[in-house]
Amino acid sequence: MEYRTLGATGVRVSTHCLGAMMFGSWGNPDEDECVRIVHAALERGVNFLDTADVYSAGQSEEIVGRALKGHRDQVVLATKVHGQMGAGQNEQGNSRVWIARAVEASLRRLQTDHIDLYQIHRPEGETDVEETLGALTDLQRQGKIRYFGSSTFPGWKMVEAQWTAERRGLSRFRSEQPPYSIFVRHVEHDTLPVAERYGMGVLTWSPLCRGWLTGRYRRDAFDESPQARAARGRERGGPIARQFDLSRPENQRKLDLVERLAGVAAEAGISMTHMAIAFVLAHRAVTSAIIGPRTVEQLQGLLAGADVRLDAATLDAIDGIVAPGETIDPNDRGFAPWWFEKDARRR
Repeated sequence: MEYRTLGATGVRVSTHCLGAMMFGSWGNPDEDECVRIVHAALERGVNFLDTADVYSAGQSEEIVGRALKGHRDQVVLATKVHGQMGAGQNEQGNSRVWIARAVEASLRRLQTDHIDLYQIHRPEGETDVEETLGALTDLQRQGKIRYFGSSTFPGWKMVEAQWTAERRGLSRFRSEQPPYSIFVRHVEHDTLPVAERYGMGVLTWSPLCRGWLTGRYRRDAFDESPQARAARGRERGGPIARQFDLSRPENQRKLDLVERLAGVAAEAGISMTHMAIAFVLAHRAVTSAIIGPRTVEQLQGLLAGADVRLDAATLDAIDGIVAPGETIDPNDRGFAPWWFEKDARRR
């Protein structure tokens, strides 16, 4: 396992970060197996673990807390706040009111007295970034969080937050968690360069683009099993379901591109899965790639490629299939800008 420094924090983390989104009702309801996944990851050298309060309505954090008993000091523990956690008007978002409540709930579920990296899960237009940074700075000074970061922020919002922190004497975002994969490369335009400019660590989500880059979804062998991402995504509906709707031209293009990428992987002598994760880690701004196994077997398969590194010829071949900065499907961006909403577009 390779370790890299998280931005300018001095904290060393594994290049493979264990993501816990699949722990609980969203993925694997077998809590004992989820605990085994955590322990197996630790045994393989993973020391970075990421979850969020919204994952399975808090169940993921509870499972992580249980799994880390006796192991808490071995890991850099990250979680997130923003998603709706109740019916109340202020049980979501980036306000001081909600952050102050949400962090206490996360600490209880995680069974810890501090969170190493507390992240704002998504930006929003209703809350001034100074309000958010002020609340996070107070939590840091109280010792409840060590560092804080952003997730799926556009580049301009990252810059705004950095400038606001400097001008107001507040602590700043020390990391960004963007979507990044061979199929989702828009972050190369500004997110990754901004992170480099401000010394921010980068932990990327969905390096396999929700399973499209594993090779399980092919024209002649599209995985329709009940446990596959496609079936579970369709069941959840909304934007996630659209990501597997084969009537959409974006998904038809993905099927074509997967065939070409499979050839590149075969030429390199590696699996598509390992090639996809190694591609993300090849970018100099990236600290760690989040892997989200649902079973112990999936974890073992993902970590089997922990030492895979892509040579220049393979990276060039990938660029020839999906150009730098290109994103195949806008639904994979993970964030719908509020300034593109119908009312916001009216002058």
